[in-house]
Amino acid sequence: MRNVSSRINPDSEGNEMTGSTIPRRGFGRLLRSFRERSQKSMLTAGLAIDVSPPTILRLEDGLPSKISTPQIERLLDIYQVAPAEHAEALEMWDAVRRQDKLAKAQGTGKGWWQGYSDVYKTYFDHYLRLEDAATQMTSHQLVLVPGILQAPAYRRAIITATVPEMSAVDVERLLELAARRQQRLVNDSLNLVALLSESVLLHQPGGPGVLTAQLRHLAEIGERPNVSIRIVPHQVGTHPGLIVQSFTLLEFPPMASKLMEPPVIYTEGAEGALYLERRDVIDRYKQAVAGMQAVALSEEDTRDLVSRMAREHSA
Repeated sequence: MRNVSSRINPDSEGNEMTGSTIPRRGFGRLLRSFRERSQKSMLTAGLAIDVSPPTILRLEDGLPSKISTPQIERLLDIYQVAPAEHAEALEMWDAVRRQDKLAKAQGTGKGWWQGYSDVYKTYFDHYLRLEDAATQMTSHQLVLVPGILQAPAYRRAIITATVPEMSAVDVERLLELAARRQQRLVNDSLNLVALLSESVLLHQPGGPGVLTAQLRHLAEIGERPNVSIRIVPHQVGTHPGLIVQSFTLLEFPPMASKLMEPPVIYTEGAEGALYLERRDVIDRYKQAVAGMQAVALSEEDTRDLVSRMAREHSA
């Protein structure tokens, strides 16, 4: 299996991932499996339909490509795909094309978040597209509250510390972006599991007052049925989260073809981000999640701890 882990950093063309959608990624993955099974190279595939190998790569990576239906049919022929698989692939391709037409007609092809693209790093666009498509998110954080759970004042403190020269207008736009992302927790369209190190409750971006408001927000939103927040206390000692570090696991609903879109692990650093999709990597992260859940406080005990610390910081 090809290692589809990728790094996108602010100096690279992170917007290459802009047009990736769940149906496109599923279709591209299916085409890649057909090509590899037939032992055809990207060069051979490209020559067969008069395109370059990079175009085949874009197609298999789920990125927009100027490929026609007859060209897709030709690829399926040279890959010697069985009739049933041939029909399935064309059905998926038709779903991709219909989604593209609908997005174009509705003016939503670029995603609502791209109205803010000038104020966030280029690699984050792909993450926002994945988050918008996901129905299950698991976030493990060692230092800060996950973005989707950050209260406005807490988020503002992080923005101003990260980009001190950012204008007040752009700071407000980033806060608006965060609020729109969080709306999915309010309308129950996203299930969130947050496993937070006890250290997250101790760091004070913006000072004690800001942290107090953030902790109260965590206690409140943690009561929602689609949100599970659990603290991993320091006293448990070594646990898997200390090894894998902070990350977000995104999982997706079945596609119309009933195929499952593989989960994605997202990790972010000062210089860029990693998107990990390889099955064995995902399995290791899921094992780490299970290990952390085994030692984390219960949701109720977490709310009690968070509320107690909020009172202490406000004293």
